[in-house]
Amino acid sequence: MQSAKRPKKVGTWQAVGGLVAHFRKRAGLTQEQFAERAKVHIDTLRSIEQGRLALQDDRAIQFDELLGTGGVLFALVEKLPVRERMPAFAQGLVDNEQEAIAILSYENMVVPGLLQTEAYARCVFESRHPAVEDETADQWVANRMQRQEIWTRDRPPVGHFIIEESVLRRNVGGPEIMREQIRKLIAANEPVHMAVQIMPMDRMPHASLGGPLVLLETPHHERLAYLEVQRASFLVEDPEEVSNYHLKYGMLRSQALSPSESMRLLERLLGEQ
Repeated sequence: MQSAKRPKKVGTWQAVGGLVAHFRKRAGLTQEQFAERAKVHIDTLRSIEQGRLALQDDRAIQFDELLGTGGVLFALVEKLPVRERMPAFAQGLVDNEQEAIAILSYENMVVPGLLQTEAYARCVFESRHPAVEDETADQWVANRMQRQEIWTRDRPPVGHFIIEESVLRRNVGGPEIMREQIRKLIAANEPVHMAVQIMPMDRMPHASLGGPLVLLETPHHERLAYLEVQRASFLVEDPEEVSNYHLKYGMLRSQALSPSESMRLLERLLGEQ
């Protein structure tokens, strides 16, 4: 006897896209007609209806108006948690990041996402290869800015960041974007619960030549490590392994410039832009 096949799991954005397609068909519109009315590329609409592209809040409002759905689409996407708006490989980080009481981050390629300006983030996403669609880049920028709302919580997490000096010397987007980004890093060092340290380019020994890492502490005081490379990521929960990453991070803090020295370097870099 053949075993019954499991029903295929439908993702969140597939369900949202299916609802868009349902309302469009109910309105008697083809994809081409609706794309023209919404002033979106036909491929963008197809991606939304197939669940390959998330429906953002402003687009949901527009679709509701065009389809006469009384705000149903916006009400649906507005309630989705931040993780659902992120690429699948980053959802493990976002799940814990939104509730973390402490976030420690070392970055050697770009400014950490939680400290990026909108313009800097857009340049990072637009530099991806193969290139992503404009709509996808817009989504990812909006998601990144939304993630940063953790710093405005009534009790924001402790945040500590170690950034390679080379990251700040890479002219992402041009001098004005870099000036704005450096100013944001300087401002990030002002709150008592935040600190930014810069790792000089010539500093050896160096405890993390193997790449970036993020350490998180949950409200239940569980400690996690998050590692990411290209489009693959790993959320490490084993206490012994996480402890090793904390030892690594502690050594990085001792090897980097102090917060006050880091601010003086940022000020100098600001003047060089």
